[in-house]
Amino acid sequence: MIKPNRLSSYLFIGLSIAFHLSLILMWAVYEGFIDVNPNDKSPDIIEVRLEEPIPKNNSDLKPSPNDDKQPASLAAPSAPTAKEWAFASKYTLKNSKGYRHSFGQQVRSMMGTAVEGPDQGHVRFRIEIAPNGSITKVETLWKTSDKAEQLARKAISAMTTLPPTPTGKPLIFERTISFTPFASNDVPIYRNDCLPDPPLSGNPFVWDGKSPRETKHIQFSEKPSPEALAECLKQLPQDSVEGVAAHNQRQFDQWRSSKFDQKQ
Repeated sequence: MIKPNRLSSYLFIGLSIAFHLSLILMWAVYEGFIDVNPNDKSPDIIEVRLEEPIPKNNSDLKPSPNDDKQPASLAAPSAPTAKEWAFASKYTLKNSKGYRHSFGQQVRSMMGTAVEGPDQGHVRFRIEIAPNGSITKVETLWKTSDKAEQLARKAISAMTTLPPTPTGKPLIFERTISFTPFASNDVPIYRNDCLPDPPLSGNPFVWDGKSPRETKHIQFSEKPSPEALAECLKQLPQDSVEGVAAHNQRQFDQWRSSKFDQKQ
């Protein structure tokens, strides 16, 4: 049997525990740890519904109307003028450089507009022109576009007889026709045509392992005399702005370093 003093002690301890538990409960409700109305939605919660699934890859993305890009194009250049052909038919330096350029410009002008796409490309021919200006041979060396070759050959076959060659001899040369919207047949420059040609590059010590061993000597062209150089300079034309710009761009593309294009 529990004694009265001990019973009162247990009762006091129980009331104390209950009192502290009620305080803890009230503090939890006040701080928001316990929701007294669990069925009510909190106004701070925003419900978001996705009407369309998020695409997993780029193929699921719908093209934007602004993404429609027109292919690049480049109109055909104008044909050489009568004045340009008159100069080309008399210019003998560097294997009739002016004549060869006018021929390429004439062909490209008859090929029409070049449009970006599968038909764009380049074609390189070996051409032979008789002294009277008639085209006697057209050989395809290589091509990157069947359409470019087709249009170029069609233009060559439709060309009338050209002016006589400058030297009065058959003119044989190679010419690349660019049929793309990103490249054009550049205008040549003539300021260095009186200088001798540089020697052909190559290793004079190369040997095939079969033929007799011999050292090949590089043949340098003889420098013209001051009188011959002065006479040659008289027939050089004034270089055009377009020709100089095209020459500088070719030099830049040939000698620039890819390291300069990288962002630091």
